[in-house]
Amino acid sequence: MNKLSPLPGDPSELHLRISYDDELWDTPQADTLERWDVAVLHRRRTHGAGQGPAGPGGCVVPDCPSCTVEDVAVGSMTFYRVHLDRGRNAYWAMGEESEELYEIAQVLLDPRTGSFTDEVSERLEYVGSALLVMDRVTLNPAWRGHGLAAVLACEVIARLMAGCRAVACSPGITDLSSRRLTDRAEWDRVNAKIARGWENLGFRPYRDNVYLLSPASQDLEEQHSVLRRHLVELGGSWRTGAS
Repeated sequence: MNKLSPLPGDPSELHLRISYDDELWDTPQADTLERWDVAVLHRRRTHGAGQGPAGPGGCVVPDCPSCTVEDVAVGSMTFYRVHLDRGRNAYWAMGEESEELYEIAQVLLDPRTGSFTDEVSERLEYVGSALLVMDRVTLNPAWRGHGLAAVLACEVIARLMAGCRAVACSPGITDLSSRRLTDRAEWDRVNAKIARGWENLGFRPYRDNVYLLSPASQDLEEQHSVLRRHLVELGGSWRTGAS
């Protein structure tokens, strides 16, 4: 088993910028699909020019005049809120947006009505009418392997799931740049690891690699607390190692 590389910075300084770009288009497509973009940012304090990042004990006072604070992008996420009860037929709206969304629509939605199929509806509590799709979650390589993707995605889900009856995803590798994934066995191993991470969050396999999570799931509420504690522990470990 490969030893994990140390994190490149204090994970307690990670934060999210969640944004929805409303172009004010008065169209059925815009009424049905909302794309939410999430920037994963690391707040980094850097000593004066050329002196490098400030360590946990690098400044005598919190507001050190020799430090510059900057937000550095270390990842991104994309979510879609799909409104099944307004605008156009959500099945076809998802199909026109992307192939990935269309594959999820084919599994979950009735093409005639754009609503959840009867089979899917039977699995879900009625806590809303919309569908939240976790489309893409990416972290820079240096930040991977410590469970941070689940921590950060859980925070976004908690903020965007209001009014949604289900959260869906299709686990798999989105970063195809890694040369080590040319081996099929390694590809399968990494994909399985990604799927386990989302299962720990409360997602359950439904069909054709589409996973479902109920916003009413007790697993989600419990994991939210567990993951926040995990982030605190990672921060403590990083500060101990860097001091």
